[in-house]
Amino acid sequence: MESLLEAKADVWLILADDAEFAKPSVRYGLSMMAAALRQTKSAGCQILLLWNSPAPAVNNLPQPLQSATVIEEAASSWAAKVVAKASMLGKPTAQAYRLGILGDERLGQWFELGPVDQSWDGFVFGIQGEGCEINFQAVGPGGSLPEKASLEYAQQGLKIQAGAREFTAWAVRNQIADGDSYFARVKGCPNAILFMPYPQDTCEPADDTESADVAATIVVLQ
Repeated sequence: MESLLEAKADVWLILADDAEFAKPSVRYGLSMMAAALRQTKSAGCQILLLWNSPAPAVNNLPQPLQSATVIEEAASSWAAKVVAKASMLGKPTAQAYRLGILGDERLGQWFELGPVDQSWDGFVFGIQGEGCEINFQAVGPGGSLPEKASLEYAQQGLKIQAGAREFTAWAVRNQIADGDSYFARVKGCPNAILFMPYPQDTCEPADDTESADVAATIVVLQ
């Protein structure tokens, strides 16, 4: 990651091997790096996936990698094709939210989410995956973990059903303006995350499972 930023790279090339790419840990790690890269000032860096075998369908890739350009090439001319393809790429599609990852050996793994050109009236963040848990949340200026955070009507242990996936979620009622972020410390490697503005009439602090019908965004990470 640091090497890409220091070089102000225009392209991140991933040599995709079927056996390695099938490993959940590899898929998760690449997803997190793609999210972190997009969050930085090098958000214009394009991702190329170079396969030496038939590539999977795009919708079978983790969502942070689904915007990548896929090239199937096992011949020696692959380098020229990569250069040609990279020169034709435009800027990544803009999104209505920011999704990043912050990692620290002492402070753990943090997801950072924030609005783009809008504000959120409260926020819900959920994770799905065995052995995963949210154990802290905060709201503050984007870009770094806040030193202090005041949470409004914080909730924990919400259950949200979205299709076949059940998410365990935390929530706050803070106003999150453009430039601010919601932060969640997560233990483990979630299969997927869910987030949405706080739904005024569906999230209750009880153990009941709620249906995620209110503008929920789901990002599959593995």
